Amino acid sequence: MTSVEKERPRALFAGASRRWVRPLPWGVAFVLCVVLLPVTIHVLTADYGLNGGIASTLAIAQTAPLLLAVVRPLQAWYVIFAADVAGALALLTVDLQEGHVWPFPAMEIVGYVGLCIALGLRESRRTLLMVWLATAGANVGLMFVTPDGTSAGNALLTILSGVALVLAGALRERYEAQRRLDEQETISEAERGRRTLLEERARIARELHDVVAHHMSVITVQSDTAAYRLEKLPPDVQEEFTSIAATARESLGEMRRLLGVLRNEEANGELAPQPGLTRIGQLVEATARAGIPVEFTPCDADVPEAVGLSAYRIVQEALANVVRHAPGAPTEVSVSVSEDGQRLTVLVVNGPPPEPPAAPLEQGGTGHGLVGMRERVRIIGGSLDAGPLRDGGFRVAAQLLLTGEDLT
Repeated sequence: MTSVEKERPRALFAGASRRWVRPLPWGVAFVLCVVLLPVTIHVLTADYGLNGGIASTLAIAQTAPLLLAVVRPLQAWYVIFAADVAGALALLTVDLQEGHVWPFPAMEIVGYVGLCIALGLRESRRTLLMVWLATAGANVGLMFVTPDGTSAGNALLTILSGVALVLAGALRERYEAQRRLDEQETISEAERGRRTLLEERARIARELHDVVAHHMSVITVQSDTAAYRLEKLPPDVQEEFTSIAATARESLGEMRRLLGVLRNEEANGELAPQPGLTRIGQLVEATARAGIPVEFTPCDADVPEAVGLSAYRIVQEALANVVRHAPGAPTEVSVSVSEDGQRLTVLVVNGPPPEPPAAPLEQGGTGHGLVGMRERVRIIGGSLDAGPLRDGGFRVAAQLLLTGEDLT
């Protein structure tokens, strides 16, 4: 896109959300031109006695730029304002009768007010003030040459143009404020989602740290005690165990420093051992005490701690959602290992609640539910299927890899 295309002005209401509003300015401008052009020519020639050629020229200059006003209202104002003043001066050359409106007949006032509305919808406050001051100044100047017996329309044009500029300007500013508010809400929603994702990733990292730190500690202890537990170790083997222990301690220290960055002041109690498959039964019992009928199919398989932790958190969040959004709904929880031993399947399915809850039991949730589940599945490897059921229930199904291979 060239710089010329970027600077090309857009028509009024071109960005309106409703399609029928976008061509509205063009339609109004076209109607004004079609109506005012012949009326202006007829009035200037038949009523005021102005020469036909001059009347036609003035009429075109006073009405045709209304089409331009849809895109460039300020440039159209230059032409129409000059044509209106020139028309007022041209009428001084004819014999004005008593009762004639001067300097601006009614059709010129209508066109000028329409132009002011277009100006108010596009231009800044400063520009609108300058336009009104120029209009008022021209009206004041023409008052000094007002023909005797005519009906002065100076004050009427000044008042109507001012009202049109103010109302249209206020409407434009209200629209701009609403647009900026909508943009800010969109940005805030995106930032909120990003912050939720980052917080959940930090939480998962803290939990995985505790799991890995446990294994690293075991490696350190085994390496340090190898010389005492195993008899007659060659010196080079003892040196190797000592090197392994030193490396493990150094790695553990680095992980603890990383954990200091990830933990916050509110992360109390996170140093406790992380839960696994064996504690899912406690979740089910606690949920049953909350009035949710739960059927549980346990799994006693030996799985990696990270996988067990992820399974526990997925079940925990799924049951919490049942309590929040479907109190009393019958729920099934099952954890099983696939026949090939490569996947751990976690399934939580609830039916519709006996009675639709009047309001969520918990207001302002953390928003970490599905975000956390998906992040855990992504880190461990596997797949997650979560969504509503036709009967009004909800289903969460996760498959977690027990090996380092990707799911096919």
